[in-house]
Amino acid sequence: MCIRDRVSTQSTGSVSFFSLFLISAMAIAVGLKRGHPVSKRTLKKRPVSKKGSVTKRARFTRDLIRDVVGFAPYERRIIELVRNGLDKRALRFAKKRIGTHTRGKRKRDEMNAVIRKQRRAAAAAAAAAAAAHKEH
Repeated sequence: MCIRDRVSTQSTGSVSFFSLFLISAMAIAVGLKRGHPVSKRTLKKRPVSKKGSVTKRARFTRDLIRDVVGFAPYERRIIELVRNGLDKRALRFAKKRIGTHTRGKRKRDEMNAVIRKQRRAAAAAAAAAAAAHKEH
């Protein structure tokens, strides 16, 4: 016979305050708060939790390589497809070249970001040219 059966109900079928106190104070075998009551331990962050995050040095190196080498032919084709509004076709092409759906989506989003960056740079250059033209 478990403790819940011993103290749970009286003849009326209701649970008394004392029995609720007893059940909550003692470790019970069943229910939402079952088991021995313990306090949560706060653990130190393990080095493995940083895995996959890009460091400043790696980000700088990748950006430098991208500036020097440019885009691969398949990346240029993805950019062209995205510029023409063929996002689904760009995803299918990226998926076929890279191998998985998730990586294809990530590559398409990366190429979208490149296009946005190029457009921002072009707008800034046009604004600078307009300002220079206005001065003369």
